[in-house]
Amino acid sequence: MPDRAPQPVDRQLPTEEARDLISLVRDIAQQEIVPKAAEEEDAGRFPRELFTLLSRSGLLGLPYDSEYGGGDQPYEVYLQVLEELAAARLTVGLGVSVHSLASYALAAYGTKEQQVEHLPAMLGGGMLGAYCLSEPHSGSDAAALRTKAVRDGDAWVITGTKAWITHGGIADFYTVMARTGEEGPRGITAFLVPGDAPGLSAAQPEKKMGMKGSPTAQVHFDGVRVLDDRRIGEEGQGLTIALTALESGRLGIAACAIGVAQAALDEALSYATERRQFGKPIADFQGLRFMLADMATQIEAGRALYLAAARLRDAGRPFARQAAMAKLHCTDTAMRVTTDAVQILGGYGYTADFPAERYMREAKVLQIVEGTNQIQRMVIARHLVGPEGR
Repeated sequence: MPDRAPQPVDRQLPTEEARDLISLVRDIAQQEIVPKAAEEEDAGRFPRELFTLLSRSGLLGLPYDSEYGGGDQPYEVYLQVLEELAAARLTVGLGVSVHSLASYALAAYGTKEQQVEHLPAMLGGGMLGAYCLSEPHSGSDAAALRTKAVRDGDAWVITGTKAWITHGGIADFYTVMARTGEEGPRGITAFLVPGDAPGLSAAQPEKKMGMKGSPTAQVHFDGVRVLDDRRIGEEGQGLTIALTALESGRLGIAACAIGVAQAALDEALSYATERRQFGKPIADFQGLRFMLADMATQIEAGRALYLAAARLRDAGRPFARQAAMAKLHCTDTAMRVTTDAVQILGGYGYTADFPAERYMREAKVLQIVEGTNQIQRMVIARHLVGPEGR
């Protein structure tokens, strides 16, 4: 049985421009990301220079308007770019997804003047964003957040702590949800806060089991003063903005999850066709063949699910239920597939000499971020049978 090198994913793309874009992403992945991924993750190094390259290449603003430096790409295309980047290194794919999430509020709810002033630098000027919703005491219950913004003349003074912030401490801008009014969901407002604002600081990054190259940290706001022209949307509209952004962000996580799963399948296929036991490649044993078949099927199903949701979004149709389904299915798939990849590699799969163990550690966080998979099930159920306790 001949060795079989993994083949690139055969993608259905809507335009020739999209096909050229995927080719560009694959070139960057193979030349700039993959060769350094294992070493930099092990050392906990964030590849800021790579994000500068991605920005120069037009890859940090793909789903946004070209008038402001975006790429005018449909979500169907943008998500497949994320998948390719995450397959090369999750720190990069997820970082691009979080940057897009952080840019969403201003792109969707900002005034024309705000968009003209800020979006070009955010989307194509080398800046990196972070999204600040969660807090130490309010994760899934986002409406219970305590960070406050108090009006002071033509400005707001923000005080509080945000938690689990990707790019915390290194971001150039933070999209921050803070309480400006009553308790509950209606008293929250969104702000665009510069990363170098006086009074803004970050704790030491969390020590995580995976994605060690991506800094996740608490961000402290100690009387951070921002002018009212950095308020995004209306007062009290912040939670709506935040949750609407997360609907799209969940699709980004789903695409990243399929990228990690695809990388794990490719590693398992390569190993199974080269490793010989009892005189033949282990890929000839039915037990392993069935595992590989199941892994490939789960990945294809996940890809189809996130793309179906993306096409709904691109058509301007509701997609929240499908986004929750995609996030749930794709991240659970990533966990299953990466676990099976480690099993196929056997003892080697449990060592850092092969990337399978890194994929397995990284997959776990995708079931947690941007709404745990338990929250996704709640979202899906509400769409099916209505809110709880009716």
